[in-house]
Amino acid sequence: MWKSVHRLNPSLLPSLLDPLLAHGFHPPSLKKALSIVLDKPGKPSYNSPSSFRVIVLLRTLSKILERVVASRLSAQATTCSLTHPLQCRSLPGRSTAYATLVLQYNVESFHHLRYKVSTLFLDVKGGFDNVESPSLLSLLRKRGVSPYLVQWVSSFLRDRTCRLTFQGSPCLFAPVSVGVPQGSPISPLLFVIYVSSLHLEVPRSLIISYIDDFTVTVASHSYRTNVRLLQKSFSALKRKASPTNISFSIPKTELIYWRTTTSNELPCSLPVQIEGQLFYPQSRLKWLGLIFTPSFNPRSHFSRRYTLANAALATIRRLSPLRMGLPPYLCLSLACSLLAPILLYGSAVWNPPLSIMNPMSVFWHRVCRWITNCFSSTNLMCLHREACLPPLPVLIRHQRRLTGLRVICSPPEVNPASARLPKSVPTFSPHRAPLLARVKITSQLYLFFNLDWGTSPDKAKNPRYHHNAITALANTAVPLVHNVSTLLPISLHLTDYLPPMPGVVPSCARLKLRAKQLLLSDWSATPPPPYYPYPPSTRPHPFMSLGKFVAGRIHQMRSGKGYLTAHPSWDNPDADKTCPLCSEASQTFEHTILSCPSTAYQRSRLLQGM
Repeated sequence: MWKSVHRLNPSLLPSLLDPLLAHGFHPPSLKKALSIVLDKPGKPSYNSPSSFRVIVLLRTLSKILERVVASRLSAQATTCSLTHPLQCRSLPGRSTAYATLVLQYNVESFHHLRYKVSTLFLDVKGGFDNVESPSLLSLLRKRGVSPYLVQWVSSFLRDRTCRLTFQGSPCLFAPVSVGVPQGSPISPLLFVIYVSSLHLEVPRSLIISYIDDFTVTVASHSYRTNVRLLQKSFSALKRKASPTNISFSIPKTELIYWRTTTSNELPCSLPVQIEGQLFYPQSRLKWLGLIFTPSFNPRSHFSRRYTLANAALATIRRLSPLRMGLPPYLCLSLACSLLAPILLYGSAVWNPPLSIMNPMSVFWHRVCRWITNCFSSTNLMCLHREACLPPLPVLIRHQRRLTGLRVICSPPEVNPASARLPKSVPTFSPHRAPLLARVKITSQLYLFFNLDWGTSPDKAKNPRYHHNAITALANTAVPLVHNVSTLLPISLHLTDYLPPMPGVVPSCARLKLRAKQLLLSDWSATPPPPYYPYPPSTRPHPFMSLGKFVAGRIHQMRSGKGYLTAHPSWDNPDADKTCPLCSEASQTFEHTILSCPSTAYQRSRLLQGM
């Protein structure tokens, strides 16, 4: 609603919100919140309050104001050193993919130094509920944040009231004196700033966090030494977090010992002891929605994504059966916005192996048939063009190319993955991560780190020559920027601390347009049969707005597998191809749709619905 109001009267919202920001004031009427109590899935018992999650519902106008403050505060996060470079989420340019890339990059770096690498996964207990307002405000003032933002945050966190909503709950508002509301646009950023001091600088170790999920990675010449280092690092984290009222949920702690794909050693089973509990290494664990194995084998992860996508398709296909339901263009929208993200989550970081890519492709063909109502005998290249969905390998290549483009076009001061690119990448800024984190290697054995960006390692001549995880992803964007001397930032909101650059917007638009053209070029590399003349397109066909049954018949006729007599039949190849309705010409798709006199009335009615 507010978007429509802003389009009709662009000056209304600024006139309401500007005075509040100028005076650093958050109105008491916007501090009242409804808290929905939800069950946490998978809990063995719901007798404890920790088995429930409280989601705060805020007023829409308050969320708009909080979003404005969050964007301004995130712009000062880099200049005022509010966050650590290895803190991901709640800041532009620091997503799940980049956290995973940095973790895999450092594990590979330590492995090629002949180190044993171990990682401890920790979870902050309570999270947003443990943020203390005085400590947070003191930190913001100390780092030099604009006074009006500090004053607004102070007003936002003070005198808040909340009403719990569940069956039998009293309709009374109670004061809330601790924490930040879970559900507010600015709460993740405030929490990330609050725990930024937990990123300790320890030799041969690395701490990566994603809001309240922390990882501690250590490396040494033996796993036994890693156990001592992990226990020591956890004790240091606990001492550092104690003054800020932050603690870790010990039962959620997990441990993994990383291995190379060529390692012949037996897996280590030494446990790590934390607060009297023993944690043994896992053969697979879940972090940020990704399933990790000791050798970074993505098969387990994509097998899980394949199962979840099948369950989602079984649910939504009830909305559009064969003869009724949603029209094809809405089915296409569901496939792009729901099924593709579920199936391809993690493909920007890892390539699905061939053993799971084949079942995933078969699933993708089922999605195309659900959209178009085409027969199982329809040629696959025709099927994808009719459904306006690229083949799965082409789509994954396109997503990895876009992710690589974001990596090389993001400011290295902001994006932790960009800060670990080779210096030969023509990024906007020459900044790179410290050498201790990048593990610069100059010996002959580890020349894979010294490969220039944009080169393809020849593994046939020397199998040791290969790119690391970040450089391999960045190399997918080489066709887009092969003639660019300096890469401008592709996201303007990442460069608020830089001077205005008028040429950035056209450059970003050209790069994205080139990526779209490359997608269509890859899609056209495998041509359809000669009888199918239509080019590939990701936009819905005009007739896909018709009913499911009528649009499905058009899809069938266009793909050459339908009930028309001109289409080849496996049981009677010599059948008469004359149109049985008018007996004037062969019953082809063009004749039936455009010129058959017997279907003139139906044709005129269908054109009105397109």
